Amino acid sequence: MSDSGERLKRRKAWRRGHVSEYLAAFFLFMKGYRILAIRHRTKLGEIDIIARKGDLAVFVEVKARRLEQEAIDAVSHSAQKRIRGASDLWLVRQPDYALLSQRYDIVAILPGRWPRHFRDAF
Repeated sequence: MSDSGERLKRRKAWRRGHVSEYLAAFFLFMKGYRILAIRHRTKLGEIDIIARKGDLAVFVEVKARRLEQEAIDAVSHSAQKRIRGASDLWLVRQPDYALLSQRYDIVAILPGRWPRHFRDAF
C-alpha cells in the first residue's frame, strides 16, 4: 500500500474512533450518565469517556468492532492497566474523591446495531 493510502486508512480509523466515542457518550447520556470528559489525556494515557452517575465515576473504553467479543478482546491487559493509572490521576484531583466509587466499562460500537454497554468489564 502506498504511503498516501496508508495515511488515508489511518485518518479513516481516527475519524471512526472519534465518531464512536461521541456515539458512546450520547448513548450513556441517554442512560442517565453525566458525561464529564471525552478523550481525557493524562501523562499515563487517555481515557475515552469519563462519566458519572451519583457517587459512581465510570471510566469507559470505547471499541468499534464488527462483533461484541472482538470489542471486549481489544481491551488488552496493558490497556486496562493504562486506563486504571490514568483514572487514578483523574480521581485524586476530584474534590469529593473520598466519596466516589469507580467502575471500568466497555462500550462496543457495532455496525448497524445499538451500542452495547458492558458494565464492570475489567
